[in-house]
Amino acid sequence: MRVLGVSGSIRRGSFNRRLLMAAAAELPGAATLDLSFRIDRIPPYDEDAPAPEPVRAMRAAIAAADAVLIATPEYNSSVPGQLKNALDWASRPFPANALRHKPVAVVGASTGMFGAIWAQAELRKVLRTTGAEVIDDELAVGWAHDAFAPDNTLADPQQRAALAALLERLLVATGAVCRA
Repeated sequence: MRVLGVSGSIRRGSFNRRLLMAAAAELPGAATLDLSFRIDRIPPYDEDAPAPEPVRAMRAAIAAADAVLIATPEYNSSVPGQLKNALDWASRPFPANALRHKPVAVVGASTGMFGAIWAQAELRKVLRTTGAEVIDDELAVGWAHDAFAPDNTLADPQQRAALAALLERLLVATGAVCRA
C-alpha cells in the first residue's frame, strides 16, 4: 500500500512536511508514505502548453499511488497558490485525470491556533471537483511550532490518535484494507 504525501508548503522547515513525517510514523506496517514528490518543481499552469516533465511525473506519481495525503498550510485564509497550481495541472485532462476516483485525505498545520482549517476545507472542495474520493475528516494542527516531538511525531497523544484514525479511513477507502 503506497500513499503519496504532498506538502502544500515549499518552505525548507515546513511544519506540513513534518506533519507528513508524523503520518508516516502512524501508518500500519504494510503501508508506506512516499515523500519524494515536491510541488516546487511544477511550473505555472498553462492550458495552451503541453504538460512539462515535472507535471507528467506528478501525474504518474498520483496514478501509481493507492491514496494521496496532502498536508497544507493556510495563506490568506485559503490554499497556497503553488499547491492549487499543482492540482490544476493534476486535474487535466478532465474527466480522465490522475485524481479521479483516487482516495485523498487533507490535514494541515499552521503557527496560528486554527491549524489551517479554512485551507483544508477549500482544498477538499477543489479535490471533489477534480473527481477525487475525498475523506471528509480533518486534522488541524495549530501552534505548529510546539506541536511536534523531537522525532517528528505529534506531541499530543490525542492528535496522534486522530491522525492514525484518519489514515485508517484513507487506507480503507482504497478498498485494499478492511477496518479493524
